[in-house]
Amino acid sequence: MNYLKKNIVMGAMIIASLTACNKDVLDLTPTNDITAEQVYKDFTGYQQAFLKVYGSLVMTGGGGPGATDLAGIDAGQSDFLRLYWNIQQLTSDETLCSWNDPGIPDMNYGTPDASNIMIQGIYTRCIYTVTLVNEFLRESTPEKLAARNISQTADIESFRNEARFIRAYQYWVLMDLFGNPPFVTEENLIGTTAPNQIMRPQLFDYIETELLDLETKLADPKKNEYGRADKAAVWTLLSKLYLNAEVYIDQPKYTEAITYTTKVIGGGYALASSYANLFLEDNYATSKDEIIFSLNYDGVQTQNNGGTTFIINSTINGEMIPANFGVPTGGWGGNRTTSTLPLAFGDYSGATDKRAQFFGDKITNDDLGVFTDGLRITKFKNMKSTGQAGASQGGTFSSLDFPLFRLADVYLMYAEAVLRGGTGGSLAQAISYVNLIRQRAYGNATGNITALTLDFILAERSRELYFEAYRRTDLIRFGRLTGSSYIWPWKGGTLAGRSIDEYRNLLPLPNSDVIANQNLTQNTGY
Repeated sequence: MNYLKKNIVMGAMIIASLTACNKDVLDLTPTNDITAEQVYKDFTGYQQAFLKVYGSLVMTGGGGPGATDLAGIDAGQSDFLRLYWNIQQLTSDETLCSWNDPGIPDMNYGTPDASNIMIQGIYTRCIYTVTLVNEFLRESTPEKLAARNISQTADIESFRNEARFIRAYQYWVLMDLFGNPPFVTEENLIGTTAPNQIMRPQLFDYIETELLDLETKLADPKKNEYGRADKAAVWTLLSKLYLNAEVYIDQPKYTEAITYTTKVIGGGYALASSYANLFLEDNYATSKDEIIFSLNYDGVQTQNNGGTTFIINSTINGEMIPANFGVPTGGWGGNRTTSTLPLAFGDYSGATDKRAQFFGDKITNDDLGVFTDGLRITKFKNMKSTGQAGASQGGTFSSLDFPLFRLADVYLMYAEAVLRGGTGGSLAQAISYVNLIRQRAYGNATGNITALTLDFILAERSRELYFEAYRRTDLIRFGRLTGSSYIWPWKGGTLAGRSIDEYRNLLPLPNSDVIANQNLTQNTGY
């Protein structure tokens, strides 16, 4: 399919024994007697270490679905997308999980504490990826390359810049969820002192500075290999940074959000002709003009119980015929909708708005532990657009790539930034972009709008982006996650829903790390 997707497993397996995640999660130390000199002895070693950086976003470890790079954390709770998806979705108005696994009930209620296993998992996974980037950058300086007689310096410089982007993205996730995480770059010596905590405004500045530097250094839009970062990925992340700036640093940056969404839109992207194809196994071919940056999965070579394997299997059960979703032996029956999500469509049958892809006939969520109490989601499938099943080891694992950044989100960010007072755009253009999204959804112009409000944008983001790990961040930006002004089923732990405290707009730092690192101060309220 592509070099990155086919070879990411090799880099992960070969480099797996080099790195360990110990009590101090920002320490990266050699283990198993494999040294940096052995790993980075030639250009192939650098390629493999670079692939490990990408691999850390889509794998739990190099030894199969039960392996994990994160010491002390179950493999099922160490995959980046599974963890990020659960936090973004389960604390929101879109999703409920029927499982009673550790950490899930509190996530359903939007009230996780500092010992929640998913909070520990996402925190550790992100910081682990940061450590991989830092190690790669330390070992790929011009001095190290010269000493090792590595001649492919231009290629490795490209690897370095992409790795820096991955680090900036992981720090953005940490800033968005936790606010004030520990902070280390390649400039810090390993194992000498405990990492210092960085405050949200300073981390915002760091991420912004990194991305502004990288926008001149990465490949032009759509010129890199599919699944690898380019300038458009940088511009999209800058757009997200600026759109949420009032939350992060209490300063509006909507003009900057318009500037960078406009750059993405001008980068040669277009909406895929079919909304459904975005979430089918061959989306890398059918929807490549819309997908800006993806997490690439291979259900044969790099399988794990997270990623799109988790998203697909957790949203279907046997009644839904797993073979129709490309996972004939799967169907775990866990995640379904709150009643709020289908009601956002009005007519949620899919007859008018084709984005409404639901299964079942019970919209209410009377029993949290019953998978069929709520409509099920049929949006994600390990199936090709031709009707053939996607590649799958054992009939459970998925080869569907996850569209982490896509153009429809950029259109909606542009429209929101205009409504919030940013300059450099226009309301007419914002309405035009929203109508492009709705024309695809309806198949014609019957869903077109002539006016925009912020409430409409929030609802449209749910209709377009549901179950794609956006919702918690969106609700916080709109002031709807906490408090009592907006209630949904099981918010706060009651069927009718109730207010939750404002401090929960930030997650707690994991207790284990706060205890281990005296430089860390726990977030207010926890």
